[in-house]
Amino acid sequence: MKILVTGAAGFIGFYLARKLLEAGHEVVGLDNLNDYYDVSLKQSRLDQLNPYPAFRFVRMDLADRRGMAALFAEECFDQVGHMAAQAGVRYSLDNPHAYVDSNLVGFVNILEGCRHHGVKHLVYASSSSVYGENGKTPFAETDNVDHPLSLYAATKKSNELMAHTYSHLYRFPATGLRFFTVYGPWGRPDMALFRFVRAIFSGEPIDVYNHGNMARDFTYVDDIVEGVVRVLGVPLPASDGPVPHRIFNIGRGQPVQLVDFISAIEQAAGRVAVRNLMPMQPGDVPVTWADTSALLAATGYRPEVEMPDGVARFVDWYRDYYRV
Repeated sequence: MKILVTGAAGFIGFYLARKLLEAGHEVVGLDNLNDYYDVSLKQSRLDQLNPYPAFRFVRMDLADRRGMAALFAEECFDQVGHMAAQAGVRYSLDNPHAYVDSNLVGFVNILEGCRHHGVKHLVYASSSSVYGENGKTPFAETDNVDHPLSLYAATKKSNELMAHTYSHLYRFPATGLRFFTVYGPWGRPDMALFRFVRAIFSGEPIDVYNHGNMARDFTYVDDIVEGVVRVLGVPLPASDGPVPHRIFNIGRGQPVQLVDFISAIEQAAGRVAVRNLMPMQPGDVPVTWADTSALLAATGYRPEVEMPDGVARFVDWYRDYYRV
């Protein structure tokens, strides 16, 4: 099949594109290579994909309405793995327009492309951030998500509503995946693991928010991408019955205390972190925890990588990539 992977130079998009290529699919990777973080890291990810004969890279912004329409018309994709977005809770406080352009305008362009050109299944990235002030744990897809705490979360909630509407109106299958704190080699520099490891190797203190009283459902990137690929393969039927749109949590299902996460980093790095205890940041939540029973029932998804092992793999990659 021919599959469009957006955000192919990004963290999850890179892994998804590579896994699909290894499975024998033709992949068109799209990314705008913006400077939200180090572009050389994005280029290094693309350097891992370019040797595959079935891979082709297109540099384009999702918000380019004409360009996106032409791409869908020319390529006739079978499926779309939409991993591109302006990410980050804290950055949305400083640059809200980037989230509107990429996550709202860009997502409409994806939906329009799928609508007009017979895409058999759209799988798109949502986020655990949509749960906002939800006080019930673990988080289930049936929980109320009407109280997001950041613009980033609000755009992801909007994506889910937009996809549902398009699936209802135009009867094409779409699935939203609420990712829970993805980590691993080739990760984003703004994520906690990357920031902590970089600070530890630089001899700098790490900022620990809410004085360390936080827990996250850390999920290793290989497990995440395995789930994405499984979901791509099982679209809902585009019949006259229920709307062919659904949403799944995708996480490990085991929240880890932030202090334990930091301890695992220290053990893997062989160094002790200097901890700068900070108050809770605006837009953050104290805990995330995924109920993944629906995804298990639909696809057999079972994450395998334990947190200490995943952290050690990241530290090994960081040492090699940055020669430390």
